[in-house]
Amino acid sequence: MSYTITGRTWALGDSVDALYPGRAMRLPVPEVAAQVLFDLRPGWSTQVCPGDILVAGPNFGIGSSLQVAALLRHLGITALLAENFNSLFHRNAINHGLPAVTVPGVSDLVTEGDVITLDLEAGLLHKADTDFAFNPVPPTMLEILDAGGLLPPLVAAVYLAGPSGKDRT
Repeated sequence: MSYTITGRTWALGDSVDALYPGRAMRLPVPEVAAQVLFDLRPGWSTQVCPGDILVAGPNFGIGSSLQVAALLRHLGITALLAENFNSLFHRNAINHGLPAVTVPGVSDLVTEGDVITLDLEAGLLHKADTDFAFNPVPPTMLEILDAGGLLPPLVAAVYLAGPSGKDRT
């Protein structure tokens, strides 16, 4: 797998926790996904395109639910960049196969609408003619991302039931 991601950015600011309203929790995935960032940016989910990248300052994902990473992937978001993440949110993103990368000063480096390229393995963010370094994503996390998240390999190895509730045997 290539660990390089290129996409258009959405800048969200600092301490983002209004990821989706609680009233949407029990709706089907497409309906919940339509509510992502609704309180912060009504209608955003209709503007996002497959391959887009979210960029935020410090404290991204504070107070967020477990479902948000899967919803962002459903919308086509391919990576998250922030100055730092809520640790539970960060791990859930990785577990759902969504790269969540800490890049010090990213909110000063990237503005909304920029097209950037990330090299997760090398730890480089490329914008225009400039490269910015960040800590490379560890090999174990790259393997999880490569597999589409933590659960697909467990389902494939028949350790867990698949989406239909049945194992592969």
